[in-house]
Amino acid sequence: MLETDNGWSDEDIYEMADVNETTRLMSSDHCGQSHTMSFKSAEADSERFAINKGYISGQDETSSEKDAIPSLPETNSDDDRGRATKQQQTTAYVWLLGYLSDAFGRKVCTILASLVFTAGALVLGLAENVTMLIIGRLIIGIGIGVASMTVPVYIAEVAPSHIRGRLVTVNTLFITGGQFIASLLDGGFSYMKSDGWRYMLGLAGLPSLIQLIGFLFLPESPRWMMKKGNESRAREILVAVRGTKDVEEEMADMRESCEEDKRETNNSSYPTIVLMLKSPRMRRALIVGCGLQFFQQVSGINTVMYYSASIIKMAGVNNQHLAIWLAAMTAGINFVFTLVGVWLVERIGRKRLLLCSLAGVILSLALLAVGFQISAFNSPHIVINENISSNNHCVSYSTCELCIEDKSCGFCFVDVNGEANNGSCLSVSNDNEAYSQYGRCAANASLTDVGLVWAKDYCPTAYSWLPIFGLAMYLMFFAPGMGPMPWTINAEIYPLWARSTGSSMSAATNWLSNLVVSMTFLTLTETITKYGTYWLYVGVASVGFLFFLCLLPETKGCKLEEVEELFAESWCHSCCSDNGQEAKLQIKQKSSSTHL
Repeated sequence: MLETDNGWSDEDIYEMADVNETTRLMSSDHCGQSHTMSFKSAEADSERFAINKGYISGQDETSSEKDAIPSLPETNSDDDRGRATKQQQTTAYVWLLGYLSDAFGRKVCTILASLVFTAGALVLGLAENVTMLIIGRLIIGIGIGVASMTVPVYIAEVAPSHIRGRLVTVNTLFITGGQFIASLLDGGFSYMKSDGWRYMLGLAGLPSLIQLIGFLFLPESPRWMMKKGNESRAREILVAVRGTKDVEEEMADMRESCEEDKRETNNSSYPTIVLMLKSPRMRRALIVGCGLQFFQQVSGINTVMYYSASIIKMAGVNNQHLAIWLAAMTAGINFVFTLVGVWLVERIGRKRLLLCSLAGVILSLALLAVGFQISAFNSPHIVINENISSNNHCVSYSTCELCIEDKSCGFCFVDVNGEANNGSCLSVSNDNEAYSQYGRCAANASLTDVGLVWAKDYCPTAYSWLPIFGLAMYLMFFAPGMGPMPWTINAEIYPLWARSTGSSMSAATNWLSNLVVSMTFLTLTETITKYGTYWLYVGVASVGFLFFLCLLPETKGCKLEEVEELFAESWCHSCCSDNGQEAKLQIKQKSSSTHL
């Protein structure tokens, strides 16, 4: 069993993925080791990206540490904007990265991402004021932008066609694995009252530093080398990563693709994006690629991953540490079920996997909506009026749900065997949100002696399990298909001359959609209620299902050089066929008739 420079064995990835053919290619010689190291190092890049993402999510939930963190947000709308800072910067940088990836190569860009990421994590861990936190997040945004666009493209260009989808999906597996590890560490650090948040943010620099070292030993993408005219080096790399000298057919396909690319671009002074929009097939590919990323985000995934602890608290779990550990469990579910996607992607194809996944997501979002709606309709009533001041508006609310929707109010009740009794609605303390401004739940009252509980952002209900079950069910369906497939398919559907630009455009769409969802989620829950927000996501996801059903072709089994032809067919053809082998046969028949 081989051991690579980053410490993982072959079986760490490929046995989990059940890739028998891949392990056959990885013999104990230098070629096999190069192949293994290429994919593991590339996928490790996704893991350190996810670890940082998970740390930031956990940091936002460690409310006990807010006094120690410089200038944390005070309102939900501010929290939306604060969380969106990194998404804004990532979106802006991704638009520029297509040029960098084309000009300097996939390897150089990924090394740059690792270097920038390490620096950003260091700034966050050492932050002394809000300015340093913002600067750290801006730096992290650059690293995430580079990694999210470049790594899937690199893996797709290096991987053999018959396991390409599986290997790009393993990239997403490492992202979910990194989020799970970060969530576990968040749970541990949440008990540290002063410096836990520093460890959460700063430790993200460790995997990125390891990644930086690992990528120094990787080969460049053979297709990028061919595009730059270095055919001999492209052949050497292809022989190394395939583990065989029989690469002439693939070299011929790459050569033909590069010649076609030159014909597409050499006779025009327009930027690549303009050429893509002028070409009907490339325009269709770009619509599909950006649509995949758009619907992935607006179906609510990052409201689940970023706000999982908040959603659990909304459902009625009042223990902060328990909420964080339950959020870690949701990240674990996401990781485990991504393995299902790795196993299925080359068996049933990208389109079927995506549609089945999205159907389950729609059902899960509906369950979340119903769970929050039932909880709201069965919210405990206000039965005690503690009106100390004549201008106290909190006493006007009749139920707990109405009370906590007003962020200046909270619900005070007596917990009797898990049921809320003698509830009242009180103003939140100006000094400490853990207490009311006055009354039974004020700071000078002894809450534990009389069984009083202060609930600022949740309502106790017998139906709390429904949203939590919906949350787990959502991740079970999302992780195998909607999570990895947008990245997998986007790494396949563009020709070499448009691949970097197309991937950067779709990645920018992902982060821009992420930005919109992150900025609006908590505000939406206040404006149209929690259940109304999830019914909105149900509607958007249903539109996405129809979009994929009608416009997405199947790319399973097709070489990268063949996938472009799928978009030469009509939109209706994509709707009627989801068989990758059938599409591949049609491409070959078309190619043969053209040569004749």
